[in-house]
Amino acid sequence: MNLKRKKEVLTKRRWRIRKKIIGTEDRPRLTVHFSNKHIYAQCIDDAKGRTLCALSTLAKDFTQKTTSPNIATASALGRDFGVKIKAAGFQKVVFDRNGRSFHGAVKAFADAARESIIF
Repeated sequence: MNLKRKKEVLTKRRWRIRKKIIGTEDRPRLTVHFSNKHIYAQCIDDAKGRTLCALSTLAKDFTQKTTSPNIATASALGRDFGVKIKAAGFQKVVFDRNGRSFHGAVKAFADAARESIIF
């Protein structure tokens, strides 16, 4: 499968998921993105179109030394992000896996964040 076709398939998968998942002010959308080097997570209010809180492995708040997007880093970031969401006053969020399969690092992030908040 060539690179252009891979991107098309990923984009279609993302939008297919996004049709069903909508973040509100009471229950924002928690989206996670994995690049080759870092992990980015944010809570989004889709009704107003703004980011409510965000955290990544680039942040100074994130204290883990290794920042590769593996299961250990994803679970550590998920715990920290769950605490940050809880401090911001959100009790429930909608999880958006951003087109990726729900296993491995995505599942580790979701499970770690779930310890602090409820999806």
